Amino acid sequence: MSENAPRYKVAVIGGGTGLPVILRGLKALDASITAVVTVADDGGSSGIIRDYINVVPPGDIRNCMTALADMDETFLEMFQYRFDTEDAFLAGHAIGNLIIAALKEMKGSLSGSIELLSKWMNIRGQVLPAAEEPLVLNALFEDGSIAVGESSIAKHRKKIQHVDLTTMDGEPARLASPKVVEAIMDADMVVLGPGSLYTSILPNLMIDEIGQAVNETQAQVVYICNIMTQLGETENFSDANHVEVLHEHLKKNFIDTVLVNISQVPQDYIENQPNEEYLLQVRHDFNGLRQQGCRVISSEFLSMKDGGAYHDTEKVVEELRHILETSKFYMREVNKSKA
Repeated sequence: MSENAPRYKVAVIGGGTGLPVILRGLKALDASITAVVTVADDGGSSGIIRDYINVVPPGDIRNCMTALADMDETFLEMFQYRFDTEDAFLAGHAIGNLIIAALKEMKGSLSGSIELLSKWMNIRGQVLPAAEEPLVLNALFEDGSIAVGESSIAKHRKKIQHVDLTTMDGEPARLASPKVVEAIMDADMVVLGPGSLYTSILPNLMIDEIGQAVNETQAQVVYICNIMTQLGETENFSDANHVEVLHEHLKKNFIDTVLVNISQVPQDYIENQPNEEYLLQVRHDFNGLRQQGCRVISSEFLSMKDGGAYHDTEKVVEELRHILETSKFYMREVNKSKA
């Protein structure tokens, strides 16, 4: 390791709004950061571009690149700018989405395009799409019915039994993008979440190569449990229920540590939420977590801001720093107990 090389390697897997928030905080660590981003988003600007150009949905990639960029704020604002509804043809499209799609057409390779753009934006680390091609998320509900497409799953408001991923041609999703498996296997820590359990986290893990790598890595695997339940996904879930779903999908108890918020969300927020995405605070079941082989780290991770209940990024990142500093000792003890 050279003198200037980061001390740690961290791979963060997810999508949605939670991933870039954590990435932005991780920049404060002495770590090489890899963001592995879902390619199953089929809504909004990303979904339209995916359907017209046959490129992976660029929205989550764009947000992660912005979070890890080290460049002029004016450019980043332009990169994130979304045309308003009065702009007819361009309505709803973010400039960054169009740039990513254009570079993919120019270079013929999504990974190569992101690598080029990352150099231009001075990205701290690397942003990798989970796969090189757009994928389709499918949900099997407990009543036997099926939903196709990430954006349609929550609308059914049914209990999900299982999700899987297929290519646009209906074949099983097997291959990860270049460098993804290597980043997971070489990491000191793999972070999952925060994010939608079925539509942001599992769409990555259900790619065969990624699921296998997460099961086999020697890294400390940390799950940042959501603070609130989500309509159509995790209604009435406890923190142990979240982990149980992850373990059932990968057929192994692979999560080492779970970060759990114990701050109480104000009742007036629960009763007067600005949207219908969230329902109630996630219930705690610490015994259930420990029975699945997880170390539980509970703290006041709540931050009430921008009209919502979010994780306090600084507190979460400080806990992740502590886990990194002690993980080798912890994993050694875990392996002893399993021997």
